[in-house]
Amino acid sequence: MSAEQKRTTASVRAASHGDVAACVEIVRALPDFFTDDVPEKVRKDLAKHSGWVVAEADAVVGFAVVARRAPRAAEILWAAVVRDRRFRRLGTRLIEHVLERLRTEGVDLVEVKTLDPSAGYAPYVATHAFWAARGFVQLDTIDPLPGWPAGNPAAILAAALAPTR
Repeated sequence: MSAEQKRTTASVRAASHGDVAACVEIVRALPDFFTDDVPEKVRKDLAKHSGWVVAEADAVVGFAVVARRAPRAAEILWAAVVRDRRFRRLGTRLIEHVLERLRTEGVDLVEVKTLDPSAGYAPYVATHAFWAARGFVQLDTIDPLPGWPAGNPAAILAAALAPTR
């Protein structure tokens, strides 16, 4: 199957309990992007927040977890695509689906936290560019962000899904 055929056969759906192990494994396979404590955090967050997966055939190749912070605001807590499927628009398809779903549920503002470019950590250059290309605007940099190790500045980004005034 060609890359184009695989791209068109991917689908996004709500995550189920049966998807948790695959999502955790995606995180474990990306040690350049996630610390050792994240797999368990993803497991817990999928149990209490909304999640979506992008799948090719029956294989989960990406996921996103979203927490509702207020009636009109949400945060994308976690998002990842397996390493060998990155840069094939699967993450874009997933996040665009999630943002549209949140918009239809009355969410006007979505937040994402990621490593700030000032950290000088090469693997996150593409991550920051990904969020910017989805319309996320950096609002602030916080170091240390509670729950993050000092020396890992957090970029706080947000995207408006609807006017807020």
